[in-house]
Amino acid sequence: MLEKWFKLSENKTTVRTELLAGLTTFMTMAYIIFVNPSIVSATGMPVNAVLMATCFSAALASILMAFLANYPFALAPGMGLNAYFTYSVVLGMGVPWQTALGAVFISGVIFLLLTLSNIREMIIDAIPTALKLAISAGIGLFIAFIGLQNAGIIVDNPATLVGLGDLTQPATALAVLGILITTVLLARNVRGAILIGIFATSIVGYFIGVTKLPSGIVALPRMSDWAPVLGALDIKGALSLGFFNIIFAFLFVDLFDTVGTLIGVSERGGFLKNGKLPRANRALLADSLGTIAGSFFGTPTVTTYVESASGVAAGGRTGLTSLTVALLFLAALFFSPIIGVVPAAATAPALIVVGAMMITSVTKIKWDDFSEAIPAFLAIITMPLSYSIATGIAVGFALYPFVKLLSGRGKEVNWLVWVLSLLFIARFIWLA
Repeated sequence: MLEKWFKLSENKTTVRTELLAGLTTFMTMAYIIFVNPSIVSATGMPVNAVLMATCFSAALASILMAFLANYPFALAPGMGLNAYFTYSVVLGMGVPWQTALGAVFISGVIFLLLTLSNIREMIIDAIPTALKLAISAGIGLFIAFIGLQNAGIIVDNPATLVGLGDLTQPATALAVLGILITTVLLARNVRGAILIGIFATSIVGYFIGVTKLPSGIVALPRMSDWAPVLGALDIKGALSLGFFNIIFAFLFVDLFDTVGTLIGVSERGGFLKNGKLPRANRALLADSLGTIAGSFFGTPTVTTYVESASGVAAGGRTGLTSLTVALLFLAALFFSPIIGVVPAAATAPALIVVGAMMITSVTKIKWDDFSEAIPAFLAIITMPLSYSIATGIAVGFALYPFVKLLSGRGKEVNWLVWVLSLLFIARFIWLA
């Protein structure tokens, strides 16, 4: 049956290899079970409800990837997008979380329509590479900044806006230790380093009074815990927000994050044929359907995880790997008592480390070409400093075509970039 579904022999793999690859991928991305509820609950959404939504949306999207595309790519609510959802949209703009979930739903529907047409390729081809790379790096800085804040390492300062926190506080000291533990594990190439780092930091936290003992180890998932967010999205309210205010940012970041991840992991796994990914539309279909379902379940945008590369490196070649990840996410639901006691000081290091991973894309930017480098840099630096991913994207697009034009290189700019630039400038004027 598995041979028929996943064509194991054709892909030169075995059931054992695929299962181990799935476990490897899960171990490297399971931190999202802790981190997503930690971030999203700041909107007022119940932690247990978001935890269930996280596991169910990750499981469903990974199952869709397994059977629609037969690729070893795992999906879950995206880092960066959950931060944008929480800190920029809900807390920054004052949008109710139900309406923000409606915006996620609409972005998923638009992504689905783009996937079913050729418009997706047109948009991807039009966007400058420098800005694609800048968005990923900027989100990395933003996530790391949030992690430093949650850890108490960076705090408010009336004179300088931000400053160093009190490192002698138990929770802050624990977070610093967590950064050290996680970094050493990553440096030693330990599989599941981020997840192990969260567990180890939480255990140490018990001895200094930061981590509380769980009420149990295993518990049956209860629909009553999930009920506050299940189906609570407000689509009508989201439509009144305006496309370029919120919905576009969800769509844009998900679009390029997903495509970049698919291409990067596929290149490592040898899935590309003549530079293109066979069944790419099916993989993107799984991503968009995952986002639509995730918004109904009660979580921000679902996206393909770059941690899938760890499973590919372990030999994963088919959808059986992603199916294994899906089943492990469902199994995690039964251990919610343990997950619920993980303190913010233990998840903050994961945010900082993931941010460090995401910023590596800056190495591919042509820093010796200022017409590329300066718009990219401003997009990157604006995200954490303005506490808004959307603002960083807007700054980069608003500046890029004008720099090219006034540098005598206007022909390098696609007409679609000009359209987006003018729309973003209009957005800045309107917001003012």
